[in-house]
Amino acid sequence: MTKLIIDGHEIDADPSLTLLQACELAGAEIPRFCYHERLSIAGNCRMCLVEWVGSPKPQASCALQVRDIPPNRDGTPAKINTKSPVARRAREGVMEFLLINHPLDCPICDQGGECDLQDQAMAYGRAAFTRYREFKRAVEDKYMGPLVKTSMNRCIHCTRCIRFATEVAGVPDLGATGRGEDMEITTYLQQAIASELSGNVIDLCPVGALLSKPYSFTARSWELRKTESIDVMDAMGCNIRVDSRGREVMRILPRVNEAINEEWLGDKSRFIWDGLRRQRLDQPYIRQNGRLERATWNQALGLAAGKLKATPADQIAAIAGDLAAAEEIKALKDLMRGLGVRHLDCRQDGAKIARSPRQGYLFNSGFAGVEAADVLLLIGTNPRREAPVLNARIRKTWLYGNLRVGNIGMPPDLTYPYQQLGEGAGLLEQIASGDHAFARVLKDAKRPMLIVGQGALARSDGAAILAQAAQIASQTGMIGPPGSLAEGGWNGFNVLHTAAARVGALDLDFLPESGGRDVAGILNGAASGEIDLVYLLGADELDMSRFGRAFVIYQGSHGDAGASRADIVLPGAAYTEKSGLYVNSEGRVQLAERASFPPGDAREDWAVLRALSGALGQALPYNDLESLRSAIIADAPHFAQRGSLPVSPGADPAVWEKIGTPGKIDPDLPLKSAIDDYYLTNAIARASTTMAECSRMFVNPGRMAAE
Repeated sequence: MTKLIIDGHEIDADPSLTLLQACELAGAEIPRFCYHERLSIAGNCRMCLVEWVGSPKPQASCALQVRDIPPNRDGTPAKINTKSPVARRAREGVMEFLLINHPLDCPICDQGGECDLQDQAMAYGRAAFTRYREFKRAVEDKYMGPLVKTSMNRCIHCTRCIRFATEVAGVPDLGATGRGEDMEITTYLQQAIASELSGNVIDLCPVGALLSKPYSFTARSWELRKTESIDVMDAMGCNIRVDSRGREVMRILPRVNEAINEEWLGDKSRFIWDGLRRQRLDQPYIRQNGRLERATWNQALGLAAGKLKATPADQIAAIAGDLAAAEEIKALKDLMRGLGVRHLDCRQDGAKIARSPRQGYLFNSGFAGVEAADVLLLIGTNPRREAPVLNARIRKTWLYGNLRVGNIGMPPDLTYPYQQLGEGAGLLEQIASGDHAFARVLKDAKRPMLIVGQGALARSDGAAILAQAAQIASQTGMIGPPGSLAEGGWNGFNVLHTAAARVGALDLDFLPESGGRDVAGILNGAASGEIDLVYLLGADELDMSRFGRAFVIYQGSHGDAGASRADIVLPGAAYTEKSGLYVNSEGRVQLAERASFPPGDAREDWAVLRALSGALGQALPYNDLESLRSAIIADAPHFAQRGSLPVSPGADPAVWEKIGTPGKIDPDLPLKSAIDDYYLTNAIARASTTMAECSRMFVNPGRMAAE
């Protein structure tokens, strides 16, 4: 430790810290524009200048490490002043230079009210008018795609956006041209930023140079009600803040959670909000004479109850969708179990995942645990599409931790190098038996891990692939001692889900009972006439033509594929319009708070199911969220421990032998990612014009050119 005297207070600082960090540990406030704790140091804004007593000039505290500050000649600790006249005048001068060319357009700038430059100009700038009388420079706005709007006259060349794109996102699309006053930030040939994380540059920009194009000129920050919630566009459970005005969601921003998403957010999660107001189901519908006609709740619930009563239990099936919260999954399960229905499933994609053990379908190492790994094996997954924020963490580990990555499956376009082992699942048997060279790599690693994607599990041999992956994990040292990572435990066996509702539904056992049908069986039964009634809880990712003549009750928030096929439509709430529990891929239970209210006559999904049970004469035993959540905890006690990561049970053979089902793997059928189009994976995304534009630009550029 190194002793420093900062503003008269002596502290012991870690030599690896920057002087800026040491000053903040001492309680000092250091302004900055270019410095960001998750990016490399640029040292080009000079706003963080402090006085080092004895130094001939002020020092940029972000670019100076504590180890570079020796004691005074008499052996006393070096003195650092952050509030002295020298430091104050230095910052005033820097601020004056920054404002030389900055346009005075705060009244029309979307960044107004949450602008770092605006705040720091008030706190650290000169009270007098600028001495600069020449014309301000003019810079043309740059095209950066459908998500990021530019106003480059405001740019102060902090280069945060460039460093984020290069270091975190892994796409060197942003750079600088020119020098000095002629320097400009731009994309390569002014093309769109081809990254699923591009929206994060908006948060990083300390001025109004990079803004949200969809949000532009729609609201001011002080008009918005801010609600902390959970993202459901993938299964990571990224922490978000939903900003709403009245009934409308105006924007979605990330919240800091070091264990899950740090402070990043994927573009689909950030810009999905316009899909929350389009193609909404706002009242019940009943199909009459081949057309869906408006109806009242009493009419719709009465008809649904009548159909359920008239249909034998062995001819009824229910499927839970990918965005459902634990509350409605529990309510639907209890309703169907009360009717004697055995055909229940939550695996729309047909993933071969069993109900136990729980470690067999979790991301056991935790997302933060990726940073402790030294070897990673990807099996039938493309984390860049399926979980962009997780992919950024993998890249971070490769960049700073010498992570070695191997891939089995179709070669994905990742943001870090990897060793392509092959496309067929037969390689798993070779690695498990030790006949493949990568098996030795895994055994020699200190903390190896693997990630099995839904593309590997949603196949006819998915259960065998899962069992083979578990065998690899148990034989190559991936399953370490029990306990958390901080306690020395390690579990490198990971399943990456793509549906936010999947883990919660598996925890609540929303699966076929003995003799019951899974999704494939339900579809086959409906097509053959053996299933007469299907209840879809927000399930849209199905081949609706397979339902044949079955009577379909659809409950959901958007007029997507399920509603188009339905005979009865019961309008539900989107994830921002209800308070719901979600369990992410790690098994971490989190609460999504309600930010707005459902449109029209739509209701929260659990309340719809409670009303339907009353119409059936079999009222569910809960009338409010508190009693419903108590029932959930009774079924799955870990729901009471919100926010905590499950503890690894260790290398217990009795547990790991139950994962998957040993069987024959098709060695010739290549493994591939479960997601082809990152931007259009669910009903809300398909209702979003912003996501449709992104899909045309980044996924189907040929179609865009033709149009």
